[in-house]
Amino acid sequence: MLHNVPLISHKHGDLTIEGFSRAAVQTCWRIAELKVNFDLGVQPWDFMGTPCSFISHAHLDHLAALPVYVSRRRMMKMDPPTIYMPASAVAGSHRLLQTFAQLDRGSMPCEIIGVEPGDEIELSRELVVKVVATRHTIPSVGYLISQRRHKLKPQYLELSGPEIRQLKLDGVEITHEIRVPILGFTGDTSPPGLDQNPELFKAKVLITEMTFVAPEHRKDKIHKHGHMHLDDFVARRDHFENELVIASHFSTRYSDPQIRRWVERALPDMLDGRLRLWL
Repeated sequence: MLHNVPLISHKHGDLTIEGFSRAAVQTCWRIAELKVNFDLGVQPWDFMGTPCSFISHAHLDHLAALPVYVSRRRMMKMDPPTIYMPASAVAGSHRLLQTFAQLDRGSMPCEIIGVEPGDEIELSRELVVKVVATRHTIPSVGYLISQRRHKLKPQYLELSGPEIRQLKLDGVEITHEIRVPILGFTGDTSPPGLDQNPELFKAKVLITEMTFVAPEHRKDKIHKHGHMHLDDFVARRDHFENELVIASHFSTRYSDPQIRRWVERALPDMLDGRLRLWL
């Protein structure tokens, strides 16, 4: 296996989260079991086989590897990928690919689909992706992947097996759909990206950003530029119902030991052991 990126990997239950994220450097994620990538700031060679990618926004550290991803799949004779991104970024991304097609003298086959908050995308019969609104300096979105399950409607719970079978034969809809949030991804966002999407706090796994951690950094300025501070996590610690919260996208002005020291000082229990720093 080739690694051209300093990837980190973590297994949580039946999900394997892989990726790398550092502010202004590069961000990429993969959840192999769900067959999805998030963001294309860099393109790990091994991630090329994942056929579907979801882009949070069009800053270079999240999108610069778009032509690499597309061209590698063509080179390896894989099907063209499907790439979802904010609708405002679609035209520019097509122009980017056209420019590289001219330079590379090769085609850039892919399907780019623009999305808006509230849109839903079916990954499979069981999995659906909801697009959620985030807040950054340019148009941005997050994504929530949920598992669809069907449960018997309350009025039919006391019926016997034969009675239920008969209702089915009669064409009666006896079940209703419920959704179990599996994974939330915010990309870059200020706190409203979480606060306005409370379902993200309920996802089994939440991948979000904690770009700034130093106590002296001004939160009003950080929020204005579409990011979050460690103190925003402290203020919301009772909101996180997630089994795992991955904090990432740390500013390059901090060293890894500094990040750990400041976070452990502010959240000594690390959200009851559920907070993982992506370092």
